[in-house]
Amino acid sequence: MTGPAAITLARVGKRYIKYEDTPMLVTRVLRVTSRTRRSQLWALRDVDLAVDTGECLGVIGRNGSGKSTMLRLLAGVTAPTEGSVAVRGNVAPLIAVGVGFHPELTGRENVYVNGTILGLSRHEIDHRFDEIVDFAGIEDFIDTPVKFYSSGMLVRLGFSVAVTADPDVLLVDEVLAVGDIAFQLKCFNRMMAVREQGTTIVVVSHNLNAVRNLCPRTIVLHEGTVRYDGDTVGAISLYHDLLGDGVAGDARAGRSHPTGAAGAVVESFELIGPDGAPTKHVDSSTDVTFRARIRFLQNAESPIFGVSIHTEAGVQAYGDSTPWAAQRAFAAGTSVVFDARLRPALATGSYTAYCGVRAADGVTELAPPAKTILFYVAGRSRVNGVADLGASLRIEPLTVDIDEGGVS
Repeated sequence: MTGPAAITLARVGKRYIKYEDTPMLVTRVLRVTSRTRRSQLWALRDVDLAVDTGECLGVIGRNGSGKSTMLRLLAGVTAPTEGSVAVRGNVAPLIAVGVGFHPELTGRENVYVNGTILGLSRHEIDHRFDEIVDFAGIEDFIDTPVKFYSSGMLVRLGFSVAVTADPDVLLVDEVLAVGDIAFQLKCFNRMMAVREQGTTIVVVSHNLNAVRNLCPRTIVLHEGTVRYDGDTVGAISLYHDLLGDGVAGDARAGRSHPTGAAGAVVESFELIGPDGAPTKHVDSSTDVTFRARIRFLQNAESPIFGVSIHTEAGVQAYGDSTPWAAQRAFAAGTSVVFDARLRPALATGSYTAYCGVRAADGVTELAPPAKTILFYVAGRSRVNGVADLGASLRIEPLTVDIDEGGVS
């Protein structure tokens, strides 16, 4: 560390008091006295963190892990219950849609109010006003009260004011997900630019691709504590480990395939990387293996083994299975290892994988759904969609044939 940190958290904890009232109807029916119960909820506990000036820090974690609470502490919206928080310089917080906007004021008036709050003089706002409006892309609505704005319009205007104010510290919560894809790309490019100018950035997002490209360092919050602080690849891997435990049960509950009596059990299911070790973070250009250990509880004739990969939205990206007419028999008590080796030629993002064993009819499941694997694919940065088809992109110059008057 070359100088004083831009952000310092020392043994920080934030506690909320949760009030629970007995419903009025219940108290009247049972003729009991209503009493309010109070309980303590620690959103953060024992957090130590230092962020250097000009550093871009990612913050990821499951819902309820304390990410937004941390940003509110950094923005000065709330005070810690214990420990200390220090932030050097002026802070531009983007921690909620429409934060700092007065609904009855127009977009123009809110630009001046927000700009003043962020430390700009009226002259500076005058000078940068056209740039702010142009970046937000709401020229036709700048003199309309913001209460009539959509959430996307509010985000665009708020972000535009924040980055134009040249803050020392920029705090960005999940609000950017409200904007469309084109605006998200503009925001990403602008954050890259302000980072190069020395602004310290803290990004809270579930968009792991954005975090990976923007933040060399990422912390993982889990149940209010910092479980990881280091390179972003390692953070994403741990995040998927933590997230997978919760997602697996939900994903299994949401599957509705015809299921017969349990004739087999998937004892383990894991993703093996190129080095032969289990992983949750793979590269789209390297071969990996989905490996399942399966034990048959009943005799099985010509069972079908399969693997299926789904996007975060639940869309199947890939599915494959062994031949239907394999004509192999497995006696009760037999254990087998099923490997599906493939190259995950997918776009960057999070995916889930399932392993299944079905009877020869291809419909009846022999084994209850196994634990789902939640993993992250690091693909090529320019690829969008689901699959990476590896297109060969080429540009050929056109030559003009003056004599023929045409283009060749």
